[in-house]
Amino acid sequence: MQTASKKVINGWAMFDWANSVYNLVITSTIFPAYFESIASERTENGISYVRFMGREFVNTSLYNYALGFALLIVALILPLLTSIADYKGNKKGFMAFFFTTGSIACSMMFFFKDIHSLWVGIACMIVACICFWSSYVFSNSFLPEIASPEDRDRVSAKGFAYGYVGSVLLQVICFAFVMKGDWFGIANEGEGSRVSFLAVGIWWLGFGYFSLARLPKPVAAGSSSAPGNIITNGYKELRKVWNQLRHMPVIKRYLGAFFFYNMGVQTVMLAATLYGKKELEIPVTNLIIAILLIQLVAIPGAYFISKLSGRIGNFKALMMVVFFWVLICIAAYFIPKGAIVQFYILGACVGFVMGGIQSLSRSTYSKLMPETKDTASFFSFYDVTEKIAVVIGMFSFGYITELTGSQRGSVLALMIFFFIGLLILFSALKKQQAEQS
Repeated sequence: MQTASKKVINGWAMFDWANSVYNLVITSTIFPAYFESIASERTENGISYVRFMGREFVNTSLYNYALGFALLIVALILPLLTSIADYKGNKKGFMAFFFTTGSIACSMMFFFKDIHSLWVGIACMIVACICFWSSYVFSNSFLPEIASPEDRDRVSAKGFAYGYVGSVLLQVICFAFVMKGDWFGIANEGEGSRVSFLAVGIWWLGFGYFSLARLPKPVAAGSSSAPGNIITNGYKELRKVWNQLRHMPVIKRYLGAFFFYNMGVQTVMLAATLYGKKELEIPVTNLIIAILLIQLVAIPGAYFISKLSGRIGNFKALMMVVFFWVLICIAAYFIPKGAIVQFYILGACVGFVMGGIQSLSRSTYSKLMPETKDTASFFSFYDVTEKIAVVIGMFSFGYITELTGSQRGSVLALMIFFFIGLLILFSALKKQQAEQS
């Protein structure tokens, strides 16, 4: 196949530009800090507690549990939705539904004002999270349709780079809303945070439709006249994909490795802000600066790791990056409280490998896939693997925090996940070399 035109590639990359603002502003920076400050009814030994649905939680653990629940829903619904989308060729319609609903949920976070509206914040956070990841799987499934195998590392990295640039741009604007609200007639930091949530919703919606208009019409894998219920046919498509994967040992081992190391990557990304704020006592201003630094460093990191994979191969490059993540977890465990400079350095290290490992993981999977029209169904396996891993990671992080009263023990658990992923990657590499010899 030939790589699509520059207009199509840029249009596809712009979906990362649209989507990624949610991941930065809502998941990584302003919303976690705002949630932690609002969702607090009592404090004991430096730990804040809040009551929700009849149970008292450590507030940071409640946040982790809510995200884990959202990702569990994603894992349950995506196999059905993507197989139907492949069968009917309407994954653009699914993309539009999810990013539109997600943008509305982000905008509704504006009404999360105090502890009495905690349910609004949690409900909107869950809906927005479900919609973000659901729209992403359909976007990912376009990659093998618009880029030839030799261009997929480059195109995938371009998508992540667009995402980082767009999200940093809006993050700076939101940072001004929070820290310099008087410039815009905003009364205080809390109101600035809520205005930021509204801005994310508008940005996500507008650029999402801009991207959608430039994507090609997907080819339906099934016939519109095929007999049977569309839901039944969707499950049949999933079973067919699974039967293919069972007889492909390299991609099967790769998915196993991806399950473990991505458990660590995504949990770090989702829990980093609360770890810095509560465990390391980093001021909110310095925390947001560190997150911005992560996003900026991630751009050259994604391209560097893409170039590295072209020189030494995808598996070897992934193994190097995963080993670097192990070192990051060790450093995060030992970093002292209030060590702002060390936190900046750690953030730069995270940023350099964060974009690269996501981009390379996506393109590696697309290369290992067989030639097929069922791209959304194949990517649903990839995304379900990712989401189940994150569910386990987030619940583990929250539970260990509640059990030990500290998030440092949870960081050690993440290091173990990375190490297991590294070992399975090595096994996949050996199997690939054996098949090629």
